[in-house]
Amino acid sequence: MDALAGLLDGPRARGAFLLRMVMEPPWSVRIEDEAPLCLMTMAKGEAWVIPETGEAIRLRPGDVAIARGPEPYTVAHVPDAEPSWLIGPGETCSTLRGEPLAVSMQLGVRTWGNAPDGSATMLIGAYLVGGELTRRLLDALPGLLLLPAGVWNSSLMPLLDEEISRDEPGQSVVLDRLLDLLLIAVLRAWFSRPEGEAPAWYLAMGDPVVGQALRLMQDDPTHPWSVALLAAKAGVSRAQLARRFSELVGEPPMSYLTGWRLALAADLLRTTDATVEAVARKVGYSGSFALSAAFKRVRGVSPQEHRALP
Repeated sequence: MDALAGLLDGPRARGAFLLRMVMEPPWSVRIEDEAPLCLMTMAKGEAWVIPETGEAIRLRPGDVAIARGPEPYTVAHVPDAEPSWLIGPGETCSTLRGEPLAVSMQLGVRTWGNAPDGSATMLIGAYLVGGELTRRLLDALPGLLLLPAGVWNSSLMPLLDEEISRDEPGQSVVLDRLLDLLLIAVLRAWFSRPEGEAPAWYLAMGDPVVGQALRLMQDDPTHPWSVALLAAKAGVSRAQLARRFSELVGEPPMSYLTGWRLALAADLLRTTDATVEAVARKVGYSGSFALSAAFKRVRGVSPQEHRALP
């Protein structure tokens, strides 16, 4: 498992919100949906994405922007346009006075806007549910990033444009997977650029020693790994692995493994009905007592308390 594969096992889309937005100026939409991650790309025309803080970015055809939640932002035809519409939690849409717009601005299957033949068409994909592994991804990204069309090339956007308004059996699953593929392509291109500032764990995957140790732990977190065993698999001494791992990743191997296992456990506790005992064994702990002790020590709450959090 490589860095992105392991990371994206967490935020894999399940019932993601996908929409084609068709607009004719003047228009401005305030986004307060609190989605942890939203991907936007222009199929036609131009738009601006204006964050709460920082500089606005201009989107042209083929450009892709990713916005991190839960911070609000505005999407408009010009940077200084006053918002007319509001997207709230649950992807509800209304005027700023609270008047519902879901029906009046509906233009077809997964299509919404103020003009059927508007000059600007934006494709939007929002991951509505976050998680511990999602947070590892979000922590590696700026609040708003732009990947211009000229620096990357993907055949996925035309396919998403074609599929987003279809209404066929299983279409939501098709769109979820397309969104995942597009996100992976964007992140791969983003982290390859100097301004991408790839996190230490991502860069460490390219190291022949540390990268192998990371992949072993991510691929099989249930294995009783030790520094000695990881070092043997990587073909180096225990001291060499411990030193190089800490230098490149920023923490010791066993600390990383604990964090990875607890992140997996945290997501399982929130997204499944599995017992704490079952979750413990799925992520490499001997039982519920061992998982609970580690969870309480590192996160300050028990697995049951974590599961009950809103």
